[in-house]
Amino acid sequence: MSSSGLETINGVTVLVWDADGETIGSESDALDVIGNTSYQGAEWAVIPASRLDEAFFQLRTRLAGDVVQKFVQYGLRLAVVGDISRHLEGSSSLRDFVRECNRGRQTWFLTDLEELRERLRG
Repeated sequence: MSSSGLETINGVTVLVWDADGETIGSESDALDVIGNTSYQGAEWAVIPASRLDEAFFQLRTRLAGDVVQKFVQYGLRLAVVGDISRHLEGSSSLRDFVRECNRGRQTWFLTDLEELRERLRG
């Protein structure tokens, strides 16, 4: 798992993960991200949507819920950054999940890093 580096946005430390790298397709993969993010002192893990396994976007697999729950358990926040429109088009339950996540402060689904910067400026 490779990260592209730490960034501080409005006093918040984020670890931005590279778009290239292993697919995150299990709770174990999520724990690797959580461990690395914590080790580097970041509050947020910023993961490109392209790094997430297709199963993540199929809520019936429970992967998205399990991954988000791991982040909650370890006190870290998760931002999924990138275009997920094709997944949203095919699933009203995923649209609802994303909308609910984006209302909170734990997990966000965002278009790009600039949107993350805007939200963290609050």
